[in-house]
Amino acid sequence: MERLDGTRFEPADAEGRVLVLYWWASTCPFCAVTTPHIERFWRTHATQPGWLLLGLSIDRTADAARRYLQQRGYTFPSAWVTPEVQRAMPKPKGLPITLVRGRDGRIVMAERGQLFPEDVEGIARFLT
Repeated sequence: MERLDGTRFEPADAEGRVLVLYWWASTCPFCAVTTPHIERFWRTHATQPGWLLLGLSIDRTADAARRYLQQRGYTFPSAWVTPEVQRAMPKPKGLPITLVRGRDGRIVMAERGQLFPEDVEGIARFLT
């Protein structure tokens, strides 16, 4: 899938790595509280090898998602969930949704709703 910055995410890129998926929307009040923590986590751990983060915006348009990220200075990798992506990888119920898939392909964390800073930073334990 194409990320909002024009780069591509290929599922094969995540093989053998920890994958953090974060479904969000610019209109979601719980996302507005959680997303700054996701950004801080990204900035803190981005250079650590062996993991990937992919935000998945469910905004009405990619432009709306792109504007939201730019206006707030968020830099974590995100893609817009197209109808094709939604069919291939349906969003779990609720927002925000944070899933962490371990290196072995198993889900090691699944959270629906607002996360606190310590919850997001707790994802780091899966990166080692």
